Amino acid sequence: MLTRRSFMSGAACAAAAAGALRAAGANDRIRVGVVGVRGRGSALAQEFAARADAEVACICDVDSRLFAQRAAAIEKTQRKKPAAVQDLRELLDDKSLDAAVIATPDHWHALATILACQAGKDVYVEKPASHNAWEGRRMVAAARKYGRVVQLGTQGRSAPYAKQALEYIKGGGLGRVRFMRVYNMKHRGTLADAPDGDAPDGVDYDRWLGPAPARRFNPNHFYGGAWNWKWEYSGGDIVNDGVHQLDLARWFSQTRYPRAVACAAAILHLADKQATPDTQVVTYEYDDLIMTFEMTLWTPYMRKSTDKQRDADIFPFWQLDATKIEIYGSDRIMVFGRHGDGWQVWNRDGTPGPFGHGRQSTAPHIQNFIECMWSRARPAADIEEGHLSTFLCHLGNISHRVGGRRLVLDGETETFVGDAEANALLTRKYRPPYVVPETV
Repeated sequence: MLTRRSFMSGAACAAAAAGALRAAGANDRIRVGVVGVRGRGSALAQEFAARADAEVACICDVDSRLFAQRAAAIEKTQRKKPAAVQDLRELLDDKSLDAAVIATPDHWHALATILACQAGKDVYVEKPASHNAWEGRRMVAAARKYGRVVQLGTQGRSAPYAKQALEYIKGGGLGRVRFMRVYNMKHRGTLADAPDGDAPDGVDYDRWLGPAPARRFNPNHFYGGAWNWKWEYSGGDIVNDGVHQLDLARWFSQTRYPRAVACAAAILHLADKQATPDTQVVTYEYDDLIMTFEMTLWTPYMRKSTDKQRDADIFPFWQLDATKIEIYGSDRIMVFGRHGDGWQVWNRDGTPGPFGHGRQSTAPHIQNFIECMWSRARPAADIEEGHLSTFLCHLGNISHRVGGRRLVLDGETETFVGDAEANALLTRKYRPPYVVPETV
């Protein structure tokens, strides 16, 4: 398997991990390394660099062509230029770093997180938690074994308005919640064909592939998030974006594992090079709740709110809101919108009830992460919660990939009852040396 140079081992590693945050005053700045700076990672680097209590000390990416621009942008924000490396192990070997921010493509999330935990770093890892269900549980094991704070980038859990909505639901405001609908209705462009070729100068494509099968460079497997629609690297938009809404729905319903899952999905509209569905409905069965996830990728009239709308007291036009959750209680219904869209309740007679406006929550999510680094408390989106929510995405995809049949789940073992074909899809074959270890 892939290992860090100079890995600590055994008791020495555990002892060092417990005290890895530098023994300095509470006003000391957290030193952060950001892994993956093409897209979301670049935005997160700016969020950390803008803080008075943090410093982006190093960036890491397999594409060295990004280094000059990204380092300059960070330097402009924090008045100090970060180091830049292509090899993750160089970043992890830096004992002056307190935390790793992981914003790689999904198929690298688990291995990078585990290696960072073993190196004594706390971790902020972007959603989804994992490429597959098995490696998500390994991430939880690594966090616990090495005493690390590991926060998933499902920032809705740090949003004050989401906490307000949760308390209203837990307080019985809706009555008994028996049904929830989770929406992920989008519109994206066509994924065109592209020939294989040589990787551009400055791109370490073998390292980018990591655990995935070896292949020649292809821009449709590398640029613009196109890897989201390939099973080798991700699991489609239920994993890419829907995990935000599913995480909130699972939080609001206070559930862990469904007892059964079934999925109807297909590529119905986008006749292109994507492998994952463009239309998907997943039904999750709990003891006293049914939850559905409903996705389209070809509906231009369904809209996400703009950043300006999210940071103002403006509710979406709920009927056409692309990323809402409908929570059906025996007394009232709540419609909740992620990333600052707010929430509204309607009474039995159709009159408006309580409501809450929202704001975007990446900044408070990072604040929570840093506070937990100092206190050693579990963060708002602790990796186990992140794993359980990402698991819902994997369950839906597995049902689709075995023909849409209903699968019965054993939550204790996180396996399917009597279904070897489905169980085989809980993990993947790993390409040496990029192997997620059985024992972390």
